[in-house]
Amino acid sequence: MAFNPDREDYDRMVVRFMEDLRDRNVDDLDIEQEVASFGRRYAQERDSLPQTDVERAFHLVATATSIIDYELPFADDEQADQLITQARNMLDEAVALDPNCFDARRMKIAAMVPSFEAHYDALKQVCDPTCAACRADATKAAEELSGEIGALVSRIALRPAVRLIATLASKAVICGHNREAIAWYRRALELDPLDEGDIRFTAAIAYAKLEDEEGLEQLARDSRALGVGRPHDEDDAWVLISRMAIAYKQHDLAAARTVLKHIIKVYPNAALTIIAMHELPDGVFARLYVEPFSEDELIMAVSECTVLFQEGVDREGLGSLGAWAIRCARELDPSAAEYFDRVGERRND
Repeated sequence: MAFNPDREDYDRMVVRFMEDLRDRNVDDLDIEQEVASFGRRYAQERDSLPQTDVERAFHLVATATSIIDYELPFADDEQADQLITQARNMLDEAVALDPNCFDARRMKIAAMVPSFEAHYDALKQVCDPTCAACRADATKAAEELSGEIGALVSRIALRPAVRLIATLASKAVICGHNREAIAWYRRALELDPLDEGDIRFTAAIAYAKLEDEEGLEQLARDSRALGVGRPHDEDDAWVLISRMAIAYKQHDLAAARTVLKHIIKVYPNAALTIIAMHELPDGVFARLYVEPFSEDELIMAVSECTVLFQEGVDREGLGSLGAWAIRCARELDPSAAEYFDRVGERRND
């Protein structure tokens, strides 16, 4: 699911390594020995491997991502300031090494703009040139390299553009530009027909905001047809929550409750996740990578669907759908409600 920067860093280094072997005309016996040592060298002596400033820049992006997306959310104020400075310096260095390090440029924009709308507008301004440059790199790779390596290099070349469009779709939903979010999803499919970036999740939320039931169901059908490596033929949490939201808006509480029961059936600890309804910071590099149909996936989906859960206000200060979903989850799984209340009491002691 989504993009793993460490895996992509590894793939980029593999490609450069294979190109170096080819350029040096290494014979078959030596190739076997060098390939056998690659994993160890990557893990322990990365600088000993062949690489250009492009690979060095992306490695800095991957390291900065680890700091921003996985360490910063759990840091105290003093640690946060240090981590932000460290990550910002890495992104600056990445751009200095590779002016076309579009991931670093995009991530820097997130720290420079004052509002969601300004962030959205800033990303739109760089979208066309970024996509054009990535397409050119992908075309060049397809022409110069053959087989699996050529296909991999082409996909890697397009990913910064796909990640940019994914961010645009997400910001569009937050800013209330839901039709634009769907348009960004469709544009992303031109670059990424298998939706490696999982932008369909954002599109599902946009369809729910528009109360476009037909559009959502077509999206679900298209997603199942894609396959995209999901372990079984079930709709994902974003589609299910969006379906529940539309039913709730249509005042069909029985249908909404049926969807919620299905979520609890499909996802582990789902009732507890719904009751807790935590909000998480969005990944800056990309949507955080988690296992499909895992508890972590549902936690992330619930967080991203905050724009649905918080629509309207009930007397408890929650969004109407959110308050209803919490009450239903408590009824459907009393043990989860009891556990949540017990843990909450301990934290308050």
